[in-house]
Amino acid sequence: MAEALPSIEDEPDVASIIFGDQIERARAFARALGRHGEERGLIGPLEPARLWTRHILNSAVVAPLFSGRVADIGSGAGLPGLVLAIARPDVEFVLIEPMERRVAWLSEQAEDLSLDNVEIVRMRGEEWTGGPVFDAVTARAVSALRTLVPITAPLVRDGGELILLKGASVAAEIENAEKQLRRFKVTDARVEIVGADLLAEPTRVFRATVR
Repeated sequence: MAEALPSIEDEPDVASIIFGDQIERARAFARALGRHGEERGLIGPLEPARLWTRHILNSAVVAPLFSGRVADIGSGAGLPGLVLAIARPDVEFVLIEPMERRVAWLSEQAEDLSLDNVEIVRMRGEEWTGGPVFDAVTARAVSALRTLVPITAPLVRDGGELILLKGASVAAEIENAEKQLRRFKVTDARVEIVGADLLAEPTRVFRATVR
């Protein structure tokens, strides 16, 4: 008897609004991640049933915040890096991920989806030696700000941004990271709520400038 495929969440109507003319690529990515994500150790067993709302749209709704060249630290399953690359084909994304099996997945998806605005680099964020060359650096569900800021801020050019997808505890994280924010010249730190007009659970974003 064939093994049953995981139950993937139905695509919400708002997905086509958020992705626009890139919706077919988003659908293909959702199918692939929903079917193979658990077996490949990318997502947990409960995630296919909430894949669109909790993960894909949560990532995609912040796409308008980006421009230029962007690094995604700890890309994992491609959340948010691959999703952002789908939504914003005019922006260049460098996905930085240390784990070989995740790098293989990211490479396969970039090829299958014909994403020519994606570069995948196998390393930890703190191993980056290319200097502060990015217009923005992003990350999702990687670590608390006091750990993440020393990893991400050195990659950002003068005047560029940190745009980090965070959870409900972000205000406390900012308070706990005051020392790191000062040390790495991260200014104008704030929390923005993105997608409140589109999603039942909008996305919280830590946003700040690096000087």
